[in-house]
Amino acid sequence: MMETPLLVRHIAQRAEAVFGDRELVSRTQDGVERSTYAQVVDRARRLASALRELGVRRGDRVATFAWNSTRHLELYLAVPSMGAVLHTLNIRLFEDDLRYIAGHAADRVVFLDASLAEVMPRFDGVEHEILMPDGVGERAGALHYEELIAQGDPGFEFPDLDENAAAAMCYTSGTTGRPKGVVYSHRSTLLHSLGVLSPDAIGIRHADSVMPVVPMFHANAWGIPYAAALAGARQVFPGPRMTPAQLAELIAAERVTRTAGVPTIWQGMLQLDPPPDLSSLVEIKCGGSAVPEALIRAFDERFGVPIVQGWGMTETSPLAATSRLPAEVEGLSEDEVYALRACQGRTLPLVDFRIDEETGGELQVRGPWIARAYHEDPDSGERFTEDGWLRTGDVAEVRHRSYIRLVDRTKDLVKSGGEWISSVQLENEIMAHPDVLEAAVIAVPDERWSERPCACVVPRDGADLDAAAIRAFLEGRVAKWWLPDRVELVDEVPKTSVGKFDKKALRARFAASRA
Repeated sequence: MMETPLLVRHIAQRAEAVFGDRELVSRTQDGVERSTYAQVVDRARRLASALRELGVRRGDRVATFAWNSTRHLELYLAVPSMGAVLHTLNIRLFEDDLRYIAGHAADRVVFLDASLAEVMPRFDGVEHEILMPDGVGERAGALHYEELIAQGDPGFEFPDLDENAAAAMCYTSGTTGRPKGVVYSHRSTLLHSLGVLSPDAIGIRHADSVMPVVPMFHANAWGIPYAAALAGARQVFPGPRMTPAQLAELIAAERVTRTAGVPTIWQGMLQLDPPPDLSSLVEIKCGGSAVPEALIRAFDERFGVPIVQGWGMTETSPLAATSRLPAEVEGLSEDEVYALRACQGRTLPLVDFRIDEETGGELQVRGPWIARAYHEDPDSGERFTEDGWLRTGDVAEVRHRSYIRLVDRTKDLVKSGGEWISSVQLENEIMAHPDVLEAAVIAVPDERWSERPCACVVPRDGADLDAAAIRAFLEGRVAKWWLPDRVELVDEVPKTSVGKFDKKALRARFAASRA
């Protein structure tokens, strides 16, 4: 067999040669821009050429501070293909974390959207800032993106590279300490893209119109921009207008067939009145945190649109498992079917998993697109086993022979009287209540039992809900000793920069106080 290196440039070259006339749509502050794969790859070559003239060399880190857009896709293709490393900065992080990350990664260049110019801090060590015109906004001293494109060489050839060389890097969201850098290789990126395209993963096809709602700064938008380009699918980028109503309007206007995002997005869309037109959707991929069974049921009933849960981490590129129903679904009750759909699912081909009972049932994984160490981190060994497995920090069990079901994060389990209570399972049961919008469960100290569960609940607008009603609803659904001693009604559950429940903030608020 031929030994052909797996490189990001092959995604760009295939998109240009095979799907050059396929449309790409990007919404900005000012309106909708339309282009094609041929135009995007031409601009990626020019951009790579211009970066070379600025002194960017192989292995240099080039950062982005941007929304989901066609220009961001150009950077996805240009930077790795020229041999540099694409580093997507999370625009929702605090300034202190952003400064740490940019310094730790040693970013030399930062591309930023004009609409974010006022919120991005200045980073030490960055030699050039380049402003992308997605709307109103100025940045003193910044170069202009379109001028670089105009000056670039359309005949620039992407070089031969080692497939194991770094292509991109992302940092974890840092909920328990400093964010950690995960570096993706060209090889891992290509293999992950093929995994995403497989029918039992996301299953993107050329005929699809795909809208990644998950940010391009979060684990490379779950690999969707690369996978969609490889398949030649039409891509729709929502830009800065990210409310559920604005996203629903774009889905209807552009006839999006597949989209992906965290549960909070779809919870918000469920509350829209009148219900939005989601008739074009074939499927929603949902992940980032556990997808409540109640949300899956509600989208079936209200829209007839299936939500398919996926699971992964920044360290797994990120897609590692997805929950599609097995062939042998006959004989399963409706409740059993929904319980399977609410699992994290089966691992993708090439991803192995095991449950380590010695660490309380921790899920461990390995595979060709799973990290084996963190970037420039001497403490990496704590998260990776001696025999080469990633310690996910998730407690899991296996259902229906091969379906992974996450019980909880190891740090979020409630240990009451020596027994474990799953915060995730308790949250899912609470969110099945028709008057509950969101619920997060944390452990709070207890003199007798060491810890007890505290449920932080967001009622739906106009709902008459109290702690007694929540506990009454849970009776018979969970063990009696799981019933939360405390129920705190809150206006909203705080979220991390990537849309997950911020339990650290909830613990700081409630763990030291009595109801």
